[in-house]
Amino acid sequence: MTQTVHWGPRERPNLGHWIPLSVQHVFAMFGATILVPILTGLDPAAALFTAGTGTLIYILCTGAKVPAFLGSSFAFIPPLIAITASHGLPYALGGAVAAGIFYVIVGLIIRFAGTGWLDKALPPVVIGSVIVVIGLNLAPTAMSMAMNDSAGNYSLVYLSIAAVTLGITVAANIFLKGFFSTIPILIGLVAGYLFALIMGLFFPAYAIINFQVIKDAEWFGLPKFGIPSFAFVPCLTFIIVSLATICEHLGDTLVTSKVVGYDFYKDPGLHRTLAGDGIATAWAAFWGGPPNTTYGENIGVMVITRVYSVWVIGGAAVIAVILSVFRKFGALIQTIPTPVLGGISMLLFGIIASSGLRTIVESGVDYKDKRNLTISSVIFVIGIGGGRLAFAITEGVEFQLAGVALATVVGIILNLIFPASRGTVTEKTEKGK
Repeated sequence: MTQTVHWGPRERPNLGHWIPLSVQHVFAMFGATILVPILTGLDPAAALFTAGTGTLIYILCTGAKVPAFLGSSFAFIPPLIAITASHGLPYALGGAVAAGIFYVIVGLIIRFAGTGWLDKALPPVVIGSVIVVIGLNLAPTAMSMAMNDSAGNYSLVYLSIAAVTLGITVAANIFLKGFFSTIPILIGLVAGYLFALIMGLFFPAYAIINFQVIKDAEWFGLPKFGIPSFAFVPCLTFIIVSLATICEHLGDTLVTSKVVGYDFYKDPGLHRTLAGDGIATAWAAFWGGPPNTTYGENIGVMVITRVYSVWVIGGAAVIAVILSVFRKFGALIQTIPTPVLGGISMLLFGIIASSGLRTIVESGVDYKDKRNLTISSVIFVIGIGGGRLAFAITEGVEFQLAGVALATVVGIILNLIFPASRGTVTEKTEKGK
């Protein structure tokens, strides 16, 4: 049975539905987007500003056809820290600008070379397996947020809050009807927040919500922008690292295509999605924010809600920009307890993995075929097991192809090397024509 799509990519909800649907996406991306600048010494407000404006740039570059939110990229954390230490922050930002420009160059190459090779390189057995890896690769993060306190120790209190949040979110997703069935994430977040607040009021020893950050925050203020500078080594470093993030872009675009039911590799085209991602990354670094990437958290929201509207994603982007200057409200969101986000993430990340399984099943991948079984097995172990290929680029900086990116590359190579077996999905399809 085909599930009902509430709003497609080009459809715009009315304002009463539009705002809460967009707020839901803001909650999903907020934690990760501000964590990257905190770890790298950048301004979280600048990260929110560049995530919001970068997403709007991406929407423009893709002709408003791809519902993808762009937030701070974790893959660029090591070069940001290393280049800042060796050359200074402006040169790290300059390297990130160069990486964004490199994205655009790769997009131009794909524009003229075409994407026909992708159909051969990325059959359903590779696509589905990579999507499973993307979801399960995030699972430890979700469980850590749900179970461990700020010191990294197991906490039954955290687990209780996460369980309540997850339970209410699941119940809202399954049992609620009408518009409320499209905002289960928002409902779960509010319910989990209230549960944590009430627990803290009745049991002060278990209080984990601190409103001091709201009191200390200014009402309004501009982000702390940076100015990039350029040098050969930092630029080359970021360009080499971007080879891995381009592989991640391929995977994320595949996931979004499967979720929404459109082939974004062909329309608007992989060259335009890459260019949008690259321009957004260069734009972010130009203003002192971390490089951008498409967010799996927001893909998970779309899977749950079946709301694929680019208007909703654009609304979330505008809200992110507003939060970057409206400091009090941004501080309020920062008070959301980690286990609340963990409970939500348990569902979001699991659903991404389930989407990969759905791709495999609906494509009719035959696992009696040793070729398919081998390809999936290797992808799973490398992607989920933490496979890593790394070598030094400069002192203190290394190129690293790991996790999802490495699993994708290895899956493509195995698919091209192994000869097609009789009885594969492709051959069965051809016989039936």
